Amino acid sequence: MPTSPCGDGCLTEGAATVSFPRRVFRFASAIAVVLTALLTAPLLLVLRGQGRERLVRTIFRAVLRAFGVKLVVQGGADFLAAPAGRGALVVNNHISWLDIVAINALRPMRALAKVEIGSWPVLGTLVRRGGSIFLDRERLRTLPSTMTELADALRSGSLVNVTPEGTTWCGLASGRFTSATFQAAIDGGVPVRPIALRYRLADGRETSMPAFIGPESLIASLRRVASLRGLVLEAHVCPEIAPGRAEDRRSLAALAEASVHSALGTVRIPAQGRRRVSAAPAAVSADKPSVEPAKAHSVH
Repeated sequence: MPTSPCGDGCLTEGAATVSFPRRVFRFASAIAVVLTALLTAPLLLVLRGQGRERLVRTIFRAVLRAFGVKLVVQGGADFLAAPAGRGALVVNNHISWLDIVAINALRPMRALAKVEIGSWPVLGTLVRRGGSIFLDRERLRTLPSTMTELADALRSGSLVNVTPEGTTWCGLASGRFTSATFQAAIDGGVPVRPIALRYRLADGRETSMPAFIGPESLIASLRRVASLRGLVLEAHVCPEIAPGRAEDRRSLAALAEASVHSALGTVRIPAQGRRRVSAAPAAVSADKPSVEPAKAHSVH
C-alpha cells in the first residue's frame, strides 16, 4: 500500500475561518443534501443518459456549496460536453475527500475506491450510490479480479475515476502514479483523462488545509474544511491520452503524471524539497462551462 510522508506539519497557516454558527449551518446543509440524495435514489434507477447525469452532478455540486467550496474549472470543454457512453479512465492527484466530490461535480462517474470509503458518513453514501468499484487493500489477492472488473466497466462505456497515487498527499507534495490501474485502460481500449486538482484561498494563496492526511479521522477533516473561509478548488482538465499512445502501463502512468504536473506548474523532485515553480493563471468566473478550453469558469 502506498504511503505518504505528509502529516500535520504540512498544513499551511493563516487561512481565514468562519464563525461557529456558520460551521454548524454547513454541516446541517451537507446532511440535508445527503438525505435528499437518498430520497431521490429511486429516480437514479429510472433516469438514463443526460437526465441521470444532471441529477447526480447537481447533488455533488450541492455538497461543495454546503461546505462553502467554489469549484473553478479550467479546460476540458470536450470532456464536459461529451455524451455518455464513451468509456475513459479519469485520473487525478489525490489530496482530499473533496477530490471525489469535485470530480463528480464535473461529470458523474464510477470510482475505484478503497473499501473503507463505503462506510464513511456523507461521502460513503454518495460513492456507493454512484456504482463504485471497491478495492480491498488488505486482501491484495483480490486485485486481479478488481482490475478485471475495472476493465469491463471501461469497455462497457463507463467513466471510472482512479487516484493512482494510492493515498492522499498535502498538495504541496505529491506521489508517483502507480501503474496497475492503467493496465485496465489498455485492456479496455479506452483513453485516459488526467485532471489536476489544486486548493487555494480566495486571495489566491495555495493551501493544504483541505488535505486529508496523517492519522486524523474523517470527522476531523470535515470540521477543518467546514471552518475555512473562501476555499477554492481548481480543476484543470487535461487533454486525453488516446489508446495506443503508450507502449505499456508504466509509460501510460508516466504520461498521465506528467500531464498533471504540467497543468499545475510543478516540478517532479523528492517530496521533502518539492516546490511550486509557477503560479496558477487567474481564473475567469462564469455561471456555465466555457466553450473555450483555455478559459476558466466556476461552478456554483
